[in-house]
Order: sequence, then C-alpha cells, then structure tokens
Amino acid sequence: MRGRLGALVITALLVLYLVLVTQLAVRLISVDEVVAKVLGIALLVLPVIGLWALMVELLFGLRSQRLTTILAEAGELPLDDLPTRASGRPVREAADAEFPRYKAEVEADPGSWQAWFRLGLAYDASGDRRRARQAIRRSIALERSAR
Repeated sequence: MRGRLGALVITALLVLYLVLVTQLAVRLISVDEVVAKVLGIALLVLPVIGLWALMVELLFGLRSQRLTTILAEAGELPLDDLPTRASGRPVREAADAEFPRYKAEVEADPGSWQAWFRLGLAYDASGDRRRARQAIRRSIALERSAR
C-alpha cells in the first residue's frame, strides 16, 4: 500500500510540474521576442516527454500488478522467505543462491509468462533492477499475446 501511495504522490507532483511548465511555456510564446518564443516552444516539449514517461511507467505498474494478482491467486508466486536487511531488501547472497532455479525455469519453458515474471522477481531480489524490468516486460508481452 505504501508503494501505491508513493506512486500517487509522485504522479501528482509530476502532473503539477507539467502544468506549471506548460503555463510558463505559453507565457513565453506570447512574448514578442524571438528568444522567448524559442524557449517557450522548447519548454512545450518537456511536458510531452514527461507525460509519455508517466504513462509508460503507470502502465508498466498496472500490468505487472495484474500479473502479480493472477500468480498470487493461482498460488504460483515465489515464497517471500529470503532473509532481509534492515531496509527490507533481501540479502543479496541469499537471493543469488535462489536465482539459478528461476533462470532454469525460463530456459526450460521460454514461452511461459509465469516463468519470466518469477525470473523478474528473482532479478529484483538480487538487486538487478534493469534486468528485472526487462524480464517483467517480457512476461507482460507473453501474457498479452497468450490472451
């Protein structure tokens, strides 16, 4: 629940920022100086990029949450029994010891979105967020094509 609340707060702040930047851009465009108009047009690009990034991240979060729910209801999520640090993150050595099992599962069935999702969770537990996101994106794509 804290994660969702944090995401909502960050989203609200980003939307506020985008509105303020858009207002500034419109004001600059309305000034009769060329430099101000160019800056205003350049500032209009930022909200577009920001909105796109926000939508991509929110869709990723919603889709991955949906797959988490499906796996949880089927009883197919990995057990959350790894020892943790004071921060709540898993101890990396313990996560690394569990990792080969999930990698072997994907190698045995590369078309399984469930296996890719569990691999993504294993990457995340091992501290490799980039590969975790790639594996979960792959899982989302496989699940969507299976529907």
